[in-house]
Amino acid sequence: MLELMNKYSREKKAFLFILDFGLKNPIILPVKKVNPEEIKYDLNGISNIKYSSNQNIKIEIMPSAIGYDSYYSRFQNVQKEIHKGNTYLLNLTFKTKISLNASLDEIFFQSRAPYKLYLKDRFVVFSPESFIKIRKGKIYTYPMKGTAVKENNDSVQNLLNDPKESAEHATITDLLRNDLSLVAKNVKLEKYRYIDEINTGNKTILQVSTEISGELFPEYLNSLGDLFRQILPAGSVTGAPKKKTVEIIKATEDYERGYYTGVFGYFDGESLDSAVMIRFIEKEENQYFYKSGGGITFMSSPESEYEEYLNKIYVPVY
Repeated sequence: MLELMNKYSREKKAFLFILDFGLKNPIILPVKKVNPEEIKYDLNGISNIKYSSNQNIKIEIMPSAIGYDSYYSRFQNVQKEIHKGNTYLLNLTFKTKISLNASLDEIFFQSRAPYKLYLKDRFVVFSPESFIKIRKGKIYTYPMKGTAVKENNDSVQNLLNDPKESAEHATITDLLRNDLSLVAKNVKLEKYRYIDEINTGNKTILQVSTEISGELFPEYLNSLGDLFRQILPAGSVTGAPKKKTVEIIKATEDYERGYYTGVFGYFDGESLDSAVMIRFIEKEENQYFYKSGGGITFMSSPESEYEEYLNKIYVPVY
């Protein structure tokens, strides 16, 4: 299926792509064939829908989160792999049963995020994390790693000074620099460790990101499928070293990620924008699930990581 991305990029044809975590069920559609009744998207204002003031609804989400003991068991499995030297950063995620007072469609319209995607009766994404952008022969990526709740005026500095969060972010930055080097030259840091504030409705979450750029090898301008095959899965939602860490993730997590932590994006014939599919609600039959998690290192506190897992179960409506 990724060959379709190569074909459309060679033809300079605008298309939407939705790539699941394991690249088992990619969706690649020319923009003209995207049915807004089935698929809705909004990437920084590039969208196939119109918003209406009549779509306001107070969305409430009630999670049935796993208990701390269940979390700790899987956390310990990851720590064992870390101490064996098989991984030094792993993004551990969970599937949480939730109750909702709104449909996936209503959440798409009401949530506030730079990247949003809705697949009818399947899932909705409201992601704060850009994956790659391509503009005028350059490629950019924006790894997001490091999370805290803003509690007071010191929260930003406390997050930036936290040794565990600093090391985790540095690891992912190095991983993404290496990934970009597979498809670009002159890879460099443009902006290191800046803070985004995300309003969840009842609290503010701080997220740390970095901007990395490179000069895209010319052949990839006409073979975007090959480009994504080289750099996926996204480093920020897997870990390092990537290949072995993905193997550990599949052995440790007790569910299939599916489209969660995959990527989706839009190519207009010249430029490309894309996002990592985090902040994700999925529908299975008549039940809803929220998928979320965080990065684990040897310095991780299980209590803090459990709290982060809980804090990431939200819909940004305000």
